[in-house]
Amino acid sequence: MNQCAVEVRDLTKKYGSLIAVDHINFCVRDGEIFGFLGPNGAGKTTTVRMLCGLTRITEGRAYIYGHDVVKEHMIVKGLIGVVPDISNLYHELSCWDNLIFMGEMYGLAKSERIRRAEELLKLFGLWSRRNVLFKNLSKGLKRRLTIAAALMHNPMVLFLDEPTIGLDVMGKRVIWRIARELNSRGITIFLTTHNIYEAFRLCGRVAIINHGRIVALDTPARLKRLISAEEVLEIEFYPSNPPVNELKRIKGIVDVRYSGSTVRLVVSDPLKALEGLVRYARMNGYSLNMVSLRSADAEEVFINIVGGYSAG
Repeated sequence: MNQCAVEVRDLTKKYGSLIAVDHINFCVRDGEIFGFLGPNGAGKTTTVRMLCGLTRITEGRAYIYGHDVVKEHMIVKGLIGVVPDISNLYHELSCWDNLIFMGEMYGLAKSERIRRAEELLKLFGLWSRRNVLFKNLSKGLKRRLTIAAALMHNPMVLFLDEPTIGLDVMGKRVIWRIARELNSRGITIFLTTHNIYEAFRLCGRVAIINHGRIVALDTPARLKRLISAEEVLEIEFYPSNPPVNELKRIKGIVDVRYSGSTVRLVVSDPLKALEGLVRYARMNGYSLNMVSLRSADAEEVFINIVGGYSAG
């Protein structure tokens, strides 16, 4: 088994009577891309802030490569790089000066600052823009430079907090490529996101947090198999869509969602559900057309896991 790059044991954060993070446990393996997925307000950012020493831990312990984040904070600081969802770089400094300044903050020698800044600007495709002020970069290039700055001191773990939020499709793909490249160089990546597709596309394992608790943790493939008995029927009704609560009463149907004129039905038994739908349509004056039958996708996995937990 791989060494834990990040390990949390009963990690808890309370704000008065509010429990933001509730006794969570997990191990991020050395060298993996680990996804930390959840809806807004689930406890993702609070967890990361505790791991990085930015928020006081109420209960439990957290370790970075075996070093206690509270008792050995200065050691931990040298092991991690943090990319916040909002950039922490200086708008009036150039790309080059931002990286040099970050190197100074980490206590790098002048020669090492220069070497690392040049290396990272070239790696991130920013060398030709090294003298451009940060404020004049596009949103995607600002994101790249922010990641580069977090790598100036050669950290072993990189925390990426919502790295592609606000980026277009091409910008997102560039960040995904960079994450894979960094990981291939041996950096462990802790990816915080609310984007199920991003997590499933990039990560070897994904933890899903909701209401401060870890509700699932596994590979994307195994998370999909949590509802492997469920498939999705896409149906069109005519002349209009029937009420959701009536469709939910039909045996074999687990969930109902509308997408334009199409009804998406998560079903545990496609044959039984179809028989019930045909019977319902005949009795209530509807005609229907089955558009497709397919396996549940990443978004439906997320909704079923988080929704199922919330309802319990």
